[in-house]
Amino acid sequence: MSKKLLNLLLVIMMLAVLVPTALAAPPAQEGQDYVVVADDWLSKLADKYLGNPLAYPAITNYTNQKQKEDSSYAKITDSDLIEVGWKIYIPSAAEATAYLEAPTVKTVATGEDTIKIGGVGPLSAPGTVVGGIGMKFAMELAVKDINDAGGVLGKPVELVFADTEGLPERGAAIAERMITENKVVAITGEYHSSVGLAELEVCHTYGIPCLFSETWSDKITASGYPEVFRIAPASSMTSRAVVDWLAKVGVKRVQLIAETTDFGTGMAETQKMLLEEMGVEVLDTIFIEMGTEDFTAILTRIQAIDPPPDVVSAEAVTGETSYNLEQQMAELGVAPTGTTMGIGNQVAVQPEFWESVPNGNYFVFTHVGLAPTLFNETTNKVAEAYRAEFDTEPPSYVLESYDSLWILADAIERAGTTEPTALIDALEDTDINLAQGRYWFKYGSKNPLPTDGSVPAYMWHQWPDPAVLVLQYFEPNQAGMEAAVVWPEVYQTHGTTYIPYGTTP
Repeated sequence: MSKKLLNLLLVIMMLAVLVPTALAAPPAQEGQDYVVVADDWLSKLADKYLGNPLAYPAITNYTNQKQKEDSSYAKITDSDLIEVGWKIYIPSAAEATAYLEAPTVKTVATGEDTIKIGGVGPLSAPGTVVGGIGMKFAMELAVKDINDAGGVLGKPVELVFADTEGLPERGAAIAERMITENKVVAITGEYHSSVGLAELEVCHTYGIPCLFSETWSDKITASGYPEVFRIAPASSMTSRAVVDWLAKVGVKRVQLIAETTDFGTGMAETQKMLLEEMGVEVLDTIFIEMGTEDFTAILTRIQAIDPPPDVVSAEAVTGETSYNLEQQMAELGVAPTGTTMGIGNQVAVQPEFWESVPNGNYFVFTHVGLAPTLFNETTNKVAEAYRAEFDTEPPSYVLESYDSLWILADAIERAGTTEPTALIDALEDTDINLAQGRYWFKYGSKNPLPTDGSVPAYMWHQWPDPAVLVLQYFEPNQAGMEAAVVWPEVYQTHGTTYIPYGTTP
């Protein structure tokens, strides 16, 4: 038992001795009305009052029965969506047991009429709501397209989507409910890695495949579970993108500049480690305070380096501070130049870059997700639908979510069944072109990870080609998504790994 849990139990025991009448919760002998407050959800209330988070259908049932006779009660049409201020009814333990053990409740959907796939993501705080909304939209679009094309195994696909709120315990409860109650054949989605890590344990326990579309933690696929697959990049894949590119273009000496935040110091430390592993010399790391406006002193120091560094990287400096630094690098002739490459922060993709860095041509920066120049017919179809709904370009997690439904549908069709083991086997054999390109999984049961550690553990059931792009401007005032994709080679748009200063591809 952990110390934290032991301490908690000791505190509870002491309080029980001191104030037994205050803390001794009476058995749920009688039902009670309840008004929903912030952070409530039905499985949480079922766990608190009935001792079983999966008893939430009883709350839904009895509340709706009450509502038929008294309009002051809420009508619950979706057990995942309850609102603050609603009056609901929490049944007694006996009432809940009677309902849950009734034959009509025990006879759950078997998937005979539809093939149910679970979708998970945050639709309310503290989760990233905009992410969940986009993911749900994309999954619903995919289901419509799949069913318009004839469905799977001659049956329509049904999406069962639930709000995880960005909470691991919520995600775990939802995953279990989807598997045991809704009878989904697979689960996909999720925005937050911490929630995904909780969900994958449930999927592993029940042997149900889960395909994560937007969780970056290395630990997701490093779990090595046969049920777990991912098409989003692992976190370490994003860190390696620029380093791999620098090694490819033959860089030998790099000067780093980083902000004094957790992000800046962490990125600088990781980049230094990866660069040195590649045999690239890191001359120095200069740390700067956020909000600094004049960088003359540090840039003069860099100018004094003889010979000049091959690269000056400001990738670990964010926001307006990065713009100030990059403009002064260009003005003073530090980088980018004919001898020294300049790397800016990923916010260089924003239109504001050119307003603050008018001399920023030939800067290099990173971007996660496809550039419009790489869109295919499917990508354009999804993008058009997303623009019509949200009036903006689809983020990578939208394309991932759309593709994840198709990957599962394809695997079910090839397996000829929704039986979990057969479906997992079919997922390992995935080879399909969708909105983000060709999906496949290099390492799995048929091609295990090398035992010598030469391949990171996170590559298990990991799509090896997520679009972690290195972009480079080659025209002043160019739109960020029109910049040249120089790395990785599979996504290159102009047939080169670097555009020399002063040239046009």
